[in-house]
Amino acid sequence: MSPEEKRAGAIIQAAVEMSRFSGPLPHPDDLAKYEQVLSGAADRIISMAERQAAHRQSLEKAVILSNVAIQKWGLGSAFVLALIAIGGGVWLSLKGLSGVGLTAIISALAALVSVFIYGKSEQKKELKDKSEALMPKESPVRD
Repeated sequence: MSPEEKRAGAIIQAAVEMSRFSGPLPHPDDLAKYEQVLSGAADRIISMAERQAAHRQSLEKAVILSNVAIQKWGLGSAFVLALIAIGGGVWLSLKGLSGVGLTAIISALAALVSVFIYGKSEQKKELKDKSEALMPKESPVRD
């Protein structure tokens, strides 16, 4: 059999292996190689990841506590302003300006209701966006 005939009848096989690893730490095999190169390197890498996670969690906690405080101040301020507007409307009504007083009371209540409705709709929209972001996206199927 000639070399050309051998090449024509030869079966070529190829294998491709692909792996993917994601996380705050290197793949365990890579971590072991770091340890082989420098004794204690794996422990240092893990400690670094732990410190970074603790730092990130403390920042998230600070942001959450700050947001809660801001929301409380906003709610308290809105309550005080609403009481002032409604009290002013009642005072105007008692002074004989019942139309103006009633308008002040209705305007204050309408503003409160509209802010409440807007806040709830934004909250629903944000929750919907977050839930969509967590759902896996479907990849197109090819035949």
